[in-house]
Amino acid sequence: MDSRQFNLKSIRPEILSTTINDSMSTDERFQNLVLRPIIKFQNDLFVEVFRNYIKKHKSVFYDLSLEKRMIYIENAIQKDMKLRNSMKGMIIGQFTVEEYLIYIENSSALNKRMMNIVKQRLLSHIQLFEKPGLLEAV
Repeated sequence: MDSRQFNLKSIRPEILSTTINDSMSTDERFQNLVLRPIIKFQNDLFVEVFRNYIKKHKSVFYDLSLEKRMIYIENAIQKDMKLRNSMKGMIIGQFTVEEYLIYIENSSALNKRMMNIVKQRLLSHIQLFEKPGLLEAV
């Protein structure tokens, strides 16, 4: 195993709840063995990227209700191609060459899986997207 492949795989978190069986589709297997660990590994980066996205879009996110914030996150992930492509790049850049070759065989379906997982992660961390407080005098 070359050092890049070994290093990439060694830094990925292990997801103990992942089950792999023979009846899984190739895409589902790829999702569970490759995408989920990479997305979990990149989680803190995705949170910061989304905080920056909120800031660059005039912080309107902070004025929304919880339900509308959830819709905002979904729309941003689904409709903002610049954000979407940036996040896809953060995931694809963590692939080994072998994984990339598998990915390009069905990239459209895998991109959907990828973005759905990222969206779910951001939604589950929605409390991290509160308006930054001003420093108070002590």
